[in-house]
Amino acid sequence: MTTVPKEINAAAAKKNSAEKLTPMMQQYLGIKENHPTMLVFYRMGDFYELFFEDAEKASRLLGITLTARGVASGNPIKMCGVPFHSLDGYLAKLVKLGESVAICEQIGDPATSKGPVERKVMRVVTPGTLTDADLLPEKAERPLLAMCSITQRKTVTTGLAWLSLASGALKLMEFSGDSATVAVRLQQELERIVPAEILSGDNGSLFDDYAGTHINRVPDWHFDVVGGHKALLDQLGVATLTGFGADGLGAAFGAAGALLRYAQSTQGRGLQHVRSLTTETESEFIGLDAATRRNLELTETIRGQESPTLFSLLDHCRTAMGSRMLRHWLHHARRDQNVARARHEAIAALAQSEAAGPLAATLAQVPDIERITTRIALLSARPRDLAALRDGLLQLPALRGDVVRCYRGEQGGQGGESGLLAAIHGALATPTACLDLLVRAVAQEPAAMVRDGGVFATGFDAELDELRALSENAGQFLLDLETRERARTGIANLRVEYNKVHGFYIEVTHGQTDKVPDDYRRRQTLKNAERYITPELKVFEDKALSAQDKALVREKLLYDLLLAELAPHIGTLQTISQGLAQLDTLNALTEHAQQHNWAAPQLVDEPCINIVEGRHPVVEKQIERFIANDCRFVNDRRLLLITGPNMGGKSTFMRQVALITLLAYVGSYVPAASATIGPIDRIFTRIGATDDLAGGRSTFMVEMTESAAILNGATEHSLVLMDEVGRGTSTFDGLALAWAIARHLIDTSRSFTLFATHYFELTQLPDSHPSAANVHLSAVEHKDSIVFLHAVQAGPASQSYGLQVAQLAGVPQPVIKAARKHLARLEAQALDATPQRDLFALPSADPYAQEEEEEAAAPLAALNAAQQALLDAIADLDPDALTPRDALEQLYQLKRLAAA
Repeated sequence: MTTVPKEINAAAAKKNSAEKLTPMMQQYLGIKENHPTMLVFYRMGDFYELFFEDAEKASRLLGITLTARGVASGNPIKMCGVPFHSLDGYLAKLVKLGESVAICEQIGDPATSKGPVERKVMRVVTPGTLTDADLLPEKAERPLLAMCSITQRKTVTTGLAWLSLASGALKLMEFSGDSATVAVRLQQELERIVPAEILSGDNGSLFDDYAGTHINRVPDWHFDVVGGHKALLDQLGVATLTGFGADGLGAAFGAAGALLRYAQSTQGRGLQHVRSLTTETESEFIGLDAATRRNLELTETIRGQESPTLFSLLDHCRTAMGSRMLRHWLHHARRDQNVARARHEAIAALAQSEAAGPLAATLAQVPDIERITTRIALLSARPRDLAALRDGLLQLPALRGDVVRCYRGEQGGQGGESGLLAAIHGALATPTACLDLLVRAVAQEPAAMVRDGGVFATGFDAELDELRALSENAGQFLLDLETRERARTGIANLRVEYNKVHGFYIEVTHGQTDKVPDDYRRRQTLKNAERYITPELKVFEDKALSAQDKALVREKLLYDLLLAELAPHIGTLQTISQGLAQLDTLNALTEHAQQHNWAAPQLVDEPCINIVEGRHPVVEKQIERFIANDCRFVNDRRLLLITGPNMGGKSTFMRQVALITLLAYVGSYVPAASATIGPIDRIFTRIGATDDLAGGRSTFMVEMTESAAILNGATEHSLVLMDEVGRGTSTFDGLALAWAIARHLIDTSRSFTLFATHYFELTQLPDSHPSAANVHLSAVEHKDSIVFLHAVQAGPASQSYGLQVAQLAGVPQPVIKAARKHLARLEAQALDATPQRDLFALPSADPYAQEEEEEAAAPLAALNAAQQALLDAIADLDPDALTPRDALEQLYQLKRLAAA
């Protein structure tokens, strides 16, 4: 937390310290006191300055020079600063580091101020309240989230409210249970929403463990349920929340109240663009926990990179709005099959009409209308935002024309006005009044900032045009005046000029000064000339020099009025932006499906996953030739035991089944010849070996934690991917756990499960459980090398080919040779020793009979050991490396072993 030193506060409050603070520093401390946890950027002329601990922190984080200004309590006041025109770059860096900043501006007039110029915090920038294009990631949302928990007896009810300030999307959710259940559920929801900033009460603790997110403590009374309900009604301008599906909520209202209060305070004004509310439920989306999102690499690779991922593959969107919607769809696939079917039909219509290309070209000319609309609502839109909005709205008629041509292909070729494309067509109606205002008002290429002038088009405002004319036509006036004065005075070399120091003047050389008229007044004497001013030139000078300043003031006034006139169109612009985002996303999916031969999936009510010639959407783009594979799940075939070599493609096969299933529910076409998929509620994955040492969890603990989440949450409508469960502990422990987990998934969960393992003992499961089946990834061995076929075939694998894979990985040849010898030894022992009992068979009922068997086997075991020692000694010999004397010694050694 950033705080002002106590002795400085005392000095400011009592003014009795050893060294009195300046009025300006007293003003700063008063402002800092209201924003103790934030970095205060205090405007001083052309710079934003920071003082005390803020200066030390900013200097360290931003890499700027730390200096000093003045003295307080005998110590120099530390200070650093940044130029006002470079503010956005520094803000972006601070926000990325999770810092919050209070922007304090000069609001008084320096010419009339007595003492320090009046200053006020005009804007607060926090990680979750960003709206500026320079601070936000273009293709992702950064929502602000608040949480409120209410405990009654032993039941905890938790309400979440989150807001994307850049789009105005406000959402609520509420869930109940015991504290442990709620904590797990809360973690899952945070992983789905990925907030940039979290608001928690002073006494809240559930958020403390959510790493990587800025947590902001606010007073508990901000989470009042009744006050939150009223705040929602006021914000949305309604008398009831029934139409938003929010009846019966409680804790979520408390969260919403704190959220709205905080968002409004950071912006310093109301939230005109927050006009709707969405209430989400647990059963609305296909469940994806953090491990699944990571393992499937939806929007980030396992190593944390942005590509190659499913999102980077599919993102052919031409607008940032479309990219953000595509990202949202990938993480929020709806369980409702009708939603996906509508998108499939729209893609089919776009493909059939061949409109994807023209639409893409037109969409490329559309700006980020969603975020521009938000900045209009918050009065922070810049002139070029409005010019871009105008140019984007001009594209709507062309887009509607292309969409209309797709109607005949929508809904299976039946046409109609109720399909998704028809709804998009309606949303893209041109807002005539808004567009007309922008066309009349905004210059074709306006300045970047209002303070620079040149924002408004000629003809929009008569007064502004007159002021501009005075300023812009000064050159012609001076030429005309010079011509007239030369004629009047007879001074041929008379010149009328201007400079910034002395203003306008008439210059006459010393040899011609006797011809100067009486109305000339001397302004400046030079070595070779005199400079004069006349009453006429003085009047013009006053007008011309003030015209530019007056024009800038006029433009600022007109700009504020323009933003106010655009405010009634905010709702319409939001509707347009949503329609554009949907169209762009569907068009991108259509383009990808056409280019890569993807097929329309069939969503059915019966439980099944039947994929024919499925492919991994990302991996097939990374390798030259991808082997397509089938996957068939039906009601009486629910678990596939997958065996085969490392690098054989087991994990790729499992992931592609999950991705094809998810894509089908996203509403996309899929990389397969065909796919028929039944109801799916969640997708679980347990793939790979990772640890969480910071959290005190070993690799095996992480593996078991993820397995526990699957076993506790999977249902008969879930898709489960389990890869190499039990490998993090001893062989028998791991095998026992893997067997028990597989049995639970078969008998209890009844999920559709892909279960990859190297425990060949598990391949016996289908013998006793008909709903399980064996498949394997094939490979061909040639001498000591291996060729992976990557083809899924029925039945268990014959071996794991571990040594061959190690050889491919570059393990030194002596190590491979030693391992091969030891493997032969182990296999010989397994053959010679008493046959291994079934690990999962019941123990013998007669312990004495078991003891007799072991005693009878002892002599045979001793003989086998002696033979094995002789064989080991022979195997270790390398004749080429022996001298004659060494060879003789080794021969005697072998003879002694044989005699033994």
